[in-house]
Amino acid sequence: MKLDSGWIAARWKEVSNSGEELTTTHPPSQSIKPWIEALVPGTVLGTLLKNKLIPDPFYGLENEAILDIADSGREYYTFWFFTRFQTNMSANAHAWLKFRGINYSAEVYLNGHKNVLPKGMFRRHTLDVTDILHNDGDNFLAVLVYPPDHPGRIPIEGGQGGDHDIGKDVATQYVQGWDWMAPIRDRNTGIWDEVSISFTGPVKISDPHLVSSFFDDLKRVYLHTTAEYTNVSSLAADCTLKVQVSIELEDGMCLIEHVETEELAIPGGTSVLYTFQPLFFYRPNLWWPNGMGKQALYKVEISVDVKGYGESDSWSQLFGFRKIDSHIDPATGGRLFKVNGEPIFIRGGNWIISDGLLRLSEKRYETDIKFHAEMNFNMIRCWGGGLAERPEFYHCCDLYGLLVWQEFWITGDVDGRGVPVSNPNGPLDHNLFLECARDTIKLLRNHASLALWVGGNEQHPPDDINTALKNDLKLHPFFKLPEVDTNLMEKHSWSKSHEDPSRYLDGTRLYIQGSLWDGFANGKGDFTDGPYEIQYPEDFFKDNFYKYGFNPEVGSVGIPVAATIRRSMPRESWQIPLFQLSDGYISEVPNPVWDYHKYIPYSKPGKVHNQIEMYGEPKNLDDFCEKAQLVNYIQYRALLEGWTSRMWTKYTGVLIWKTQNPWTGLRGQFYDHFHDQTAGFYGARSAAEPIHVQLNLATYFVEIVNTTSSPLSGVIVDTSVWELEGSCPYHKLSKSLSVPPKKTLPIFEMEYPKTKNAKPVYFLLLKLLDKSNSNILSRNFYWLHLTGGDYKPLETYRSKRVPIRTSVKVTLVGQTYKAEMKVHNLSKESLREGHSFLNIDHHHNHQELIKSEKIITKVEPANEKREGLLSRISSCVYARKEKQMQVAEVKGEHSGVAFFLHFAVHAATKNPKTGEDERILPVHYSDNYFSLVPGEVLPIDISFEVPTGTVPKIVLQGWNTHGHSLAVQATGH
Repeated sequence: MKLDSGWIAARWKEVSNSGEELTTTHPPSQSIKPWIEALVPGTVLGTLLKNKLIPDPFYGLENEAILDIADSGREYYTFWFFTRFQTNMSANAHAWLKFRGINYSAEVYLNGHKNVLPKGMFRRHTLDVTDILHNDGDNFLAVLVYPPDHPGRIPIEGGQGGDHDIGKDVATQYVQGWDWMAPIRDRNTGIWDEVSISFTGPVKISDPHLVSSFFDDLKRVYLHTTAEYTNVSSLAADCTLKVQVSIELEDGMCLIEHVETEELAIPGGTSVLYTFQPLFFYRPNLWWPNGMGKQALYKVEISVDVKGYGESDSWSQLFGFRKIDSHIDPATGGRLFKVNGEPIFIRGGNWIISDGLLRLSEKRYETDIKFHAEMNFNMIRCWGGGLAERPEFYHCCDLYGLLVWQEFWITGDVDGRGVPVSNPNGPLDHNLFLECARDTIKLLRNHASLALWVGGNEQHPPDDINTALKNDLKLHPFFKLPEVDTNLMEKHSWSKSHEDPSRYLDGTRLYIQGSLWDGFANGKGDFTDGPYEIQYPEDFFKDNFYKYGFNPEVGSVGIPVAATIRRSMPRESWQIPLFQLSDGYISEVPNPVWDYHKYIPYSKPGKVHNQIEMYGEPKNLDDFCEKAQLVNYIQYRALLEGWTSRMWTKYTGVLIWKTQNPWTGLRGQFYDHFHDQTAGFYGARSAAEPIHVQLNLATYFVEIVNTTSSPLSGVIVDTSVWELEGSCPYHKLSKSLSVPPKKTLPIFEMEYPKTKNAKPVYFLLLKLLDKSNSNILSRNFYWLHLTGGDYKPLETYRSKRVPIRTSVKVTLVGQTYKAEMKVHNLSKESLREGHSFLNIDHHHNHQELIKSEKIITKVEPANEKREGLLSRISSCVYARKEKQMQVAEVKGEHSGVAFFLHFAVHAATKNPKTGEDERILPVHYSDNYFSLVPGEVLPIDISFEVPTGTVPKIVLQGWNTHGHSLAVQATGH
């Protein structure tokens, strides 16, 4: 059972009782000072914040008001954590108290008995408490947690990892601050991961290892299973070991694929590493990364029965059959990954941690990873200055098909560079580092999503650690040979020897010493990742932008929406950056709070003109953030499209620095700390489609991208240019095309900019269609300007009012609202003579859709005086139900493209304290920040949960449309 509630905490110096007294004669109570409600799992800072004893370190400059451990001393953040619990342990059972992570060391007291836990943030601790537990009343558990030994100081100038002292310990390094993160004052001291009590019989199971090996072109597959069985009694145990493999079918039924039992005698007080005979599978359902196929997961259950006792222990794991290969591609010099024999073009992101205060939860992890899958990403890199991520993180990656690159706790900044050189020999205790690494490998190795072990970020571990890891993580012959001999299983008795692959510590995944070695960046360890700033979109497509085949880090901007700025900063900090002109370039000067939250400018004086100012000088916070979203969208779409344009010819993959922020940061993110997406999220989502149509911004050739393993045939590209007033002066329909698998194919040049009457700013709509049924395979919308121009004509375009109709059908499944939206630009189509325009949504011809809707045309104007998210909303319709459909129509006196529409979900009533509309987060959108040409219809699916008692409304805003909202009226399921 998990011990995740009922904890209280107190500062060590404020508690007069000893650990023995706290867990026997003087158990504390929350009602008695200095004890307060504690956050476990969590940290000291999380507990203090929960009790409002410190300001919110993620709000404004409040972090500066919190005492740093370098100034307070370690004792200030040394805390007692206490809980009481009851158990019902059966006769002859054994009890185990488990800690999955403590930072950094601890003394544990249970019912007066003391245990000292060794140091190290990334190691598990298991205590036999059989003879200590009370089975007839309360059990008292007190844990005294000590901070890291070397928390370090934060220099005035900040820096990457502060003064780097944290690198002397085996712990997270980001806590001393980075160029994207403020320091964490307690260095994440606490019981930061799961605490539990479990019960077994005389024999317990430890660290099973599951390995699948493949032969005969993946037709013949074996499951290898090894686990440690420990007889904790003094008597010999006659055991029946069982492994069962099953898979859940689509109708909810469970199909048992294999049941294998074997007999084993274990002497008293000993442990045995036992390997089952390999289980044979013929063509099992395979696990595929996101975008390549389904994520089939089998349930593997291992149990041990002891004669005279019954079932003594059991263990289960969801397991995916998949084969991952990796080598340096001779054509590009980049590292190439194959999954189940198929090359996979890597498009993903760097991950720091879900929350900087380690307020980790299964629900938050699920949102985080689902967001990455929705962006069509296929890999997440767990950066070395963060966590060895938790099983819950990996479970979500298994479900959503995200490959994971997991680094150990080494970074170039903290371990080997700087002035003076930081920790050139890494952590002080090398054996501790290796113990933590080996324990982490055992914790995570059974996850299908785990693809790669890496020694560190921009640095490799010290030579002795690096050599040990290379040896520990050496590949088994099944995973080392280019082509495995199909008779290999028969030639060797793998299953009954120490050479069975499941007897290796891992043996299935590559270990690379650092993020810049062996096929990443220049492959030699030089600092050839990046850049990390704003770029001209067309530069991503140019041959000289990045020299090497696989870039593990390339970053850019990422300011969130205005509502997030308001939520994370006081009003006086809503001032947008000052724009200063110098040597022909605009530089941005942010206010101190934005600077503290690591704002990165949208200009690079001397190299890149300001990309926000290209739309006109921003007037206020809302205007600035909306224009920034336009840049976010273009920037990240161009980045990924530029890489994909050279798929396999120049590049094998790219990982963006970074996908999210572990706090309320203002750079390098696709969604903010509150889980609201930026427009960059949807630019990346578009660019990373498995099948995609795009414009090469350097050559202006239209390209079709097919990253799948199946060829495309009978497809056509529909290209149309739209001017601001809604006319279509250029339209081109390609001939029927075929595109090989894993191929980017240039089709034709988009000639409009070369035509005589080309407008300074125009819109381009690309659609890739299946000729047989006219279904849209990919849709991509651009706003473009002629060479040397800008987007300032769009500013006057904001005064236009384009008519929009929005319809929605909402269902409520449990606590989740599911909204099926249809957004229709009611402007009349205006095409150049002699051209026809294929205008269809993903499912229906739009004319058929119009006929099926019940239209409500009565519109009442909304209050336009209040500044904020809804300042330009001019109508609000609460539609009556007509066959479960609600429809809002907003009149507009102009025709044209409905530009940069975006949804948000709010509570229907304002916050009574602030008077502001409250966002409901997180929300999952099938698309957002989209534009519609005249007559076009786009279906969008939205799903979200709301707090009990909250009525939601869906709000639609746009650049040149009257915003409107729909009250959500749901039908239950």
